[in-house]
Amino acid sequence: MIRVLSSNEIPLALELAWKVFFEYESPDYSAEGTEEFRKTIHDPVYLSGLDYYGTFDESKLVAICAIRGEKRHICFMFVDGSYHRRGIGSSLIRHVLNEYKGETVTLNSSPYGLPFYKAVGFVPTEEEKTVNGIRFTPMKYSET
Repeated sequence: MIRVLSSNEIPLALELAWKVFFEYESPDYSAEGTEEFRKTIHDPVYLSGLDYYGTFDESKLVAICAIRGEKRHICFMFVDGSYHRRGIGSSLIRHVLNEYKGETVTLNSSPYGLPFYKAVGFVPTEEEKTVNGIRFTPMKYSET
């Protein structure tokens, strides 16, 4: 089941983001990049204004997507490792994209996520960059 997360579920979503980041993303980052991500998910200013969507396996939160709605920019997208390659991430991203149907949605893909985002229709808009140790490729999704 996919649904908007309540405010009291957001800390659980951020825990999931950290767990998946540390396991799958952090190996591709410098210590500076890992610390930068950790600070970001604890920064109330950065986190304010995000809309969080979650996928549940019964009552367990197994995937999250956070988007800054007014800018149509996906800030986080993480799927619990034990649920990878089951279509959960694809279903969640399609659900979020459907909420912004007809609009261009952007994100900054990690090296690990790049093949996934390409597979669901995002295209790179620039080459990979590194800012504060965070490696990312700017991407966009547009139905047109």
